[in-house]
Amino acid sequence: MRKFLLSLLVAASGAAQAQLVTFEELTLPKQDTFYLNYNQPGQDVGPTVGNVHFGCTYDTTWGGIWSGGFSYSNMTDTVDGSYLNQYAAQTGVGYNNTSNYAVYFDGYTQKHKVSLIGGAANLRMAGFYITNSTYAYQAMKNGNFASRKFGDTTGTNSGLAQGKYPDWFKLTIKGFKGGTMMNDSVEFYLADFRYNSDDSDYIVKDWQWLDLSKFGTGVDSIQFGFTSSDNHPIYGMNTPAYFCMDNFTVQNTTQVTTNNFVAKMYPNPATHTLNVLVDESQVKTIAVSDMTGKIILHQPVQGSLNVLQVAPLASGMYLLQISNGQQLATQKFYKN
Repeated sequence: MRKFLLSLLVAASGAAQAQLVTFEELTLPKQDTFYLNYNQPGQDVGPTVGNVHFGCTYDTTWGGIWSGGFSYSNMTDTVDGSYLNQYAAQTGVGYNNTSNYAVYFDGYTQKHKVSLIGGAANLRMAGFYITNSTYAYQAMKNGNFASRKFGDTTGTNSGLAQGKYPDWFKLTIKGFKGGTMMNDSVEFYLADFRYNSDDSDYIVKDWQWLDLSKFGTGVDSIQFGFTSSDNHPIYGMNTPAYFCMDNFTVQNTTQVTTNNFVAKMYPNPATHTLNVLVDESQVKTIAVSDMTGKIILHQPVQGSLNVLQVAPLASGMYLLQISNGQQLATQKFYKN
């Protein structure tokens, strides 16, 4: 089999660089504090870190309210489930035991976004870590003045033998290109009690990775929406519309080409997944090998976007291999 080395095409001069937003870049005066911008009511004055803007607005109604979007925080309170504790994550810390994280509130306009700015056309939103806020978590776990306890058995539900409510709390993320909403969306269940076995029910209380790679290159912003099984017939969702975010990750796309076919892979380095974009009419198989050539992962092409699960691999250098059935191309990537 003839072998072609993939040649790396570097980003053009002046292109935006890949970025990891840990929110440690944003300062807070002391422990157990948060920041919400009270300037310019009604205007988007959310924080910007590098090429990423996190929308937020403040409203002077009723003496001043957080009308929606992102604040950032280092609150550690995981007990107080009241609305007075709306800036805390149930983890009590950021991802990997760091201090800062962001808190999102759906608010009243429900139009707050995370946006790529400043020449970020070559960047791709890889994803972020997500968990429940303390307010939302405690409302679902224990119930409060407006929300019922998830999985409550005091009502009747003929669909389940246990007689519990099949509760759920879902975040839906929509991508935008140039202001136009895409058809694709990403969904994440912050709680799910629809299982027949109580042991499978859960409310997220740790940091979990939320993969946004399906949006692809060119998505310049994302918007968030919530749905829940617990709703008021007039006022809508009872579950507090919050989630917490950390380590928002934006990646450059590595484009690689041979004499006869082209592929793009990202991110590099990879931690959880390695995404490979190909022309499925040209590329038939994708594989990962160690540096000796031993095949570790192998799969047929399943469309233009192919996701390789590399999380179980040990840290180190590997080879991505793509083949059209007659020719083989390889490119190194690093697994964190």
